[in-house]
Amino acid sequence: MITGDQLKAARSVSGFSVQQLSDVTGLATMTIKRYESSRGVPKSRKGHLELLKTFFESRGIEFVGAPDEGPGIRIWGRDSG
Repeated sequence: MITGDQLKAARSVSGFSVQQLSDVTGLATMTIKRYESSRGVPKSRKGHLELLKTFFESRGIEFVGAPDEGPGIRIWGRDSG
């Protein structure tokens, strides 16, 4: 499980705008914005959070910590996408 703050941080350090992330993942911009503004783990259906997690992990982002205790990201590498 990943939090809205982790998603926003991952997107930011990866250099993607919300629109660019939407374009490459196929998720609606409003969905991404809603996830990023959620406190804790966003409510999600259809595997969208897993899609985003996998997308960022493939670009060298590791999601660390538990959602309720020290969630964050670790940067292993960068790819401009």
